[in-house]
Amino acid sequence: MNRLPSSVRQYIAALRMLLAFTVICGIAYPVLMWGVAQAAFKNQADGSLVTYKGQVVGSSLLCQEFVTAKGAPLPQYFQERPSSATSGAANDYGCDPGYSAASNLGPNNPSLATLIKQRQAQISAFDHVPVSEIPPDAVTASGSGLDPDISPQYADIQVDRVAAARHLSVAEVQKLVNQHTQGRNVGILGEPRVDVLTLNIALDNLPGQGAYATKG
Repeated sequence: MNRLPSSVRQYIAALRMLLAFTVICGIAYPVLMWGVAQAAFKNQADGSLVTYKGQVVGSSLLCQEFVTAKGAPLPQYFQERPSSATSGAANDYGCDPGYSAASNLGPNNPSLATLIKQRQAQISAFDHVPVSEIPPDAVTASGSGLDPDISPQYADIQVDRVAAARHLSVAEVQKLVNQHTQGRNVGILGEPRVDVLTLNIALDNLPGQGAYATKG
């Protein structure tokens, strides 16, 4: 080895370091982290999957549209906030993980103002509430377009509509909303929120309620 030119020895040493760090950082470390995650946080590591009657129907980390094949919101389900995560295809109405994105429209953009007014009018007609009661998250998309939660205020204005569509009492539906309302993380971070997917599954689990159904 010492008979080799110094430049060649340097290349060999660099190659050894490359191979060593490839094994350590590219194989050993990921495998170790995967093992720790599977042992200590299996549900989170696997994507926080949500099951219904033994079938995976989504993730508690991702929104999901509760609409018909033509994109009309299903009245028997709580609706997510608007989503800009869409491919633009005719049957893609949002919450598409492959197209996570915001609208990129600023607060003074006239197109956004028009869109918000349209959404307010649609929600007002769909949920039979005045525009003044519609919270901001009901008419604005999140930064990722994939947030699974809505505000308790948005859930509350949907209670009457869901109860009527399912022939349930308002009190029974409101009780489920309260049960699925999560507080701030560690008591101070974020805002109270309602996971729409798990709430809708809870509705379908009530006696006499129909099968779980989404566009997916």
